[in-house]
Amino acid sequence: MTQTMLDENFDVEIITDIIESQLSQWRCHRITLNNIKWEIFDFDGNTVYSYFFNINFEDIEARIKLEDLRLNIIHYIESMKDDTTYDYYLNDLFR
Repeated sequence: MTQTMLDENFDVEIITDIIESQLSQWRCHRITLNNIKWEIFDFDGNTVYSYFFNINFEDIEARIKLEDLRLNIIHYIESMKDDTTYDYYLNDLFR
């Protein structure tokens, strides 16, 4: 499993490209987008890649960047012609 820690200075386009590349691999089947912890799973349910976003949720720009990234990934998955899926959880961190 590969773990990546990101702070509020992450580049949305670069991280989008990296995650899209990972999702296009045959072994990746599902991504869970859970606010600050994102995980990509294989067909057996094992975590292949994980991302931890160490950002201040009171920083509106950081929240916007994370939301942009989330939307990019969801749009990418929905455009794929396979059975790759995503789960998205929103909790009190955004409220």
